[in-house]
Amino acid sequence: MHQETITTLQTAIGASSLSSDRFVEDAAGRIDFAGLLRGSSLFGRGDELEGRSVLLATTAQLTTASALIELDGVARRIVLWLPDWPVEHLPYVIEAAEVDSVVSDRMIPDMDLSRSLYFCPCSRNLVPFDRNHKATHETEWILLTSGTTGRPKLVVHTLASLTAAIESRGDSSSQVVWSTFYDIRRYGGLQILLRAALTGASLVLSNHEEPVADFLARAGSSGVTHISGTPSHWRRALMSPSAKLLNPEYVRLSGEAVDQAILNSLRTTYPKARMVHAFASTEAGVAFEVRDGDAGFPASTLKEDSRIELKIEDNTLRIRSAGAARRYLGDGVPTLKDQTGFIDTADTVELRDGRYYFTGRRDGVINIGGLKVYPEEVEAAINRHPDVQMCLVRAKKSPITGALVVADVVLKTDSALGKGDSRAAQADILQHCHELLAAHKVPVAIHIVSELPIGDSGKVMRRNA
Repeated sequence: MHQETITTLQTAIGASSLSSDRFVEDAAGRIDFAGLLRGSSLFGRGDELEGRSVLLATTAQLTTASALIELDGVARRIVLWLPDWPVEHLPYVIEAAEVDSVVSDRMIPDMDLSRSLYFCPCSRNLVPFDRNHKATHETEWILLTSGTTGRPKLVVHTLASLTAAIESRGDSSSQVVWSTFYDIRRYGGLQILLRAALTGASLVLSNHEEPVADFLARAGSSGVTHISGTPSHWRRALMSPSAKLLNPEYVRLSGEAVDQAILNSLRTTYPKARMVHAFASTEAGVAFEVRDGDAGFPASTLKEDSRIELKIEDNTLRIRSAGAARRYLGDGVPTLKDQTGFIDTADTVELRDGRYYFTGRRDGVINIGGLKVYPEEVEAAINRHPDVQMCLVRAKKSPITGALVVADVVLKTDSALGKGDSRAAQADILQHCHELLAAHKVPVAIHIVSELPIGDSGKVMRRNA
């Protein structure tokens, strides 16, 4: 899909194939894509929001998708609010984004705001609506990400930046059914919504309240061919017998560092699927895709795509592209780009034998008596153990070295180690770590746990003791 043909989401979808068998589905039901263009989730009141800054706070993702189609090109700004965001952050978000209107299918509890807001109700049940409204705005799409101060950061995109990495490919047709573990109000999920919408495919949406096994079964019965998620999403999914109900042609990973263990596990489970892992972030957009089945990325990737400029500076990946966000909103926020337009991703890399490997987040390093340890590097080593399903490496305070490395480990359900004394499993994993890691990177303790907390972003929830 060439970017010059895209004006609004509605016109872009209309320009794609709208065959009758294209649909969008969630746990409560499905609707055909053409129906999303013919109907209104805002009870026909979308024009009342022209030029406004709108907080879009819906319960269901399908309602979000429908409202986005109506509001893009009409509203000046759309802020995608997530149900899991703490309500106490609402006043800050509303002030920073200059919100003057709320679109929601529910009453938001404890919404104590000084600003007077226009309220427009919405519903997943569409009413017939003839849209003759001409686009008057290049709408800003505001995505929220976690900030270091506890308050969310507000990242400004447009439809053009969000779709910069989406092209019509040979696999784009009404026979393709996309799905994702992500919520479409996050960057990773929004990318999949837009891919499906603009390339003639269908879409199966997840639900954060739906058990993983149920979602996998529904995705399988709905004929999902292309599916995306974080490595943590996939590790959790592969623990479920329902993972075998999927028969994908294409599996995509993003959002976290991808290690060889998860790629190998997915290859074993889905031997016929194409495996792709991508580097993308809410701020920098989609930077590149890796299709060779190996972790990391070839050094040649830095010069592979003339539209996206990549460089390594101070062992950190920097990106400049049309898919990058414009800026952050709010007072006292950091500058998104440097003077040359590059975004510092804060993701550190290491070059080995002509290939770059992600070692961790610059701000996530554990300091062990002056020696640096990246949790992701230790996790990649532990995940290579044949009995390990997933793990989380974290810091534990120490009066002597400042911090120590500890690991919480989930064993595979068919693991022989998991059926015996946990001390034997701990000893075996520690021995494995000593063989792969420098001494200061080896965890001082291995805790065998039944599960790990995964946030709504799809990433393991890191915490220190």
